[in-house]
Amino acid sequence: MAPSLDDGSSLFNFVVRDGNGVKGMVDLGLSTVPKPYVQPPKERIDTRMASRHEGAPIDLSRLDGPDHDEVVKEIVMAAETFGFFQLVNHGVPVDLLESLKDAAHDFFGQPSEKKAVYRKEVSPSPLVKYGTSFVPEKEKALEWKDYISMIYTNDAEALQQWPKECREVALEYLKTSMTMVRRLLEILMGNLGVELDDTKIDGLIGMKMVNMNFYPTCPDPDLTVGVGRHSDMGTLTILLQDGIGGLYVKVAEEIANIGKKGEWVEIPPVPGALVINIGDALQILSNGKYKSAEHRVRTTSTKSRVSVPIFTSPRPSEKIAPLPQIVEKDGMARYREVIFGDYMRNFFGNVHDGKKSIEFAQI
Repeated sequence: MAPSLDDGSSLFNFVVRDGNGVKGMVDLGLSTVPKPYVQPPKERIDTRMASRHEGAPIDLSRLDGPDHDEVVKEIVMAAETFGFFQLVNHGVPVDLLESLKDAAHDFFGQPSEKKAVYRKEVSPSPLVKYGTSFVPEKEKALEWKDYISMIYTNDAEALQQWPKECREVALEYLKTSMTMVRRLLEILMGNLGVELDDTKIDGLIGMKMVNMNFYPTCPDPDLTVGVGRHSDMGTLTILLQDGIGGLYVKVAEEIANIGKKGEWVEIPPVPGALVINIGDALQILSNGKYKSAEHRVRTTSTKSRVSVPIFTSPRPSEKIAPLPQIVEKDGMARYREVIFGDYMRNFFGNVHDGKKSIEFAQI
């Protein structure tokens, strides 16, 4: 039964509990933004107050050649200042990236009941969760986003349990991205004086998850957000954007050629590029040397948008703390040791609120 768009609890049940998502609501025909989705003015994204990141993407194919040191420097500098950078020639085939966007549209284009079988309460697999917003039960204003989340354990389980509309292409994306992730970690950890072996890599990215995000068209993007202000909890995030754009990153401290402190900067889509961002776990391990970036997503009125992130993070049982050699150099630890599973529970148990999540580990 169609909900009353003016009745908050009827709408909540339709969108969240029954699994129709924002797309199901939009498909009813909307001319205005329903009240539960209207953000308070301070959370809205004012494009007039934001700038665009005009820097060229980093070309990963220049590693191991005459420009090797320069590329390393670019990656380290981005991780230390902005927490975000774009990569081209990253080793993930561009036609695979196009197939991935198509698969996301295919999955979200299905009737609601086909997607709703993966709701957390009823999903046939603990590895797959379909949902909407972030923590809808606790949010004062809901986020204009539906998503499917797929945890990786091994190839066989992924091919058996992930949704058939996207399992093969999502798994291929994850597997072909790992060489690039490994190179980035070798560079970033090497800069901290840590040499990586397989055990250490597994400690950093032992848990992997592929999400597909769907942002349906919105009648008034100025009133809503696709995703609220937050930093990612893990080690590194790899993000495929489509051509529509809408990703904004906050400048923590003034950065030449990027922006002033507190300014929001749009990361424009670059054909064939992947966006990389630093997560909280890497900020903690580096004792704050690398910065997890606060970011958010704007909605669009013209065309539904998709994005496909890979989240890499330590396993829930892993203990994370600032690396001893960095603490020795810095003279103090800025973060306490935490079991990553506890960090995750805190992260997923609270609404998006900028970089508040990292306070859980702060001394």
